Amino acid sequence: MDTTNLFFPHPNFSDAINRNVVQSEIEGGVDLYDVPPGTVIEVETQNHVYTVVHKAWGNALISGHPEFCPDPVEVEIHGSTWGGSMIMNHYIGRGMHLEFGHPVHEVVLTSRIVDIRAA
Repeated sequence: MDTTNLFFPHPNFSDAINRNVVQSEIEGGVDLYDVPPGTVIEVETQNHVYTVVHKAWGNALISGHPEFCPDPVEVEIHGSTWGGSMIMNHYIGRGMHLEFGHPVHEVVLTSRIVDIRAA
């Protein structure tokens, strides 16, 4: 097993944060820096299924929410959180909440992500 990219507990993080980071590696996710522009990702949350078309540098077209993005709208994907203020930048992680900057609604935080798949 290649362990070069695994997270090792950070001494300045609490045990809870270290646990969350390790759990996000176990559950899996998508680092948008590793995804070429044009990639289409389906993000299923507890309440909605979003279609994310990655453009570049965290920018994306997103649709799938009846109020915020019924049609594709360009947003900035901030990353994923566990519901608090700590965010994993440009990362879409299972078991986490997707946070993105919307041009009208400002910061949108989704319900918990249950699945991520290539569309």
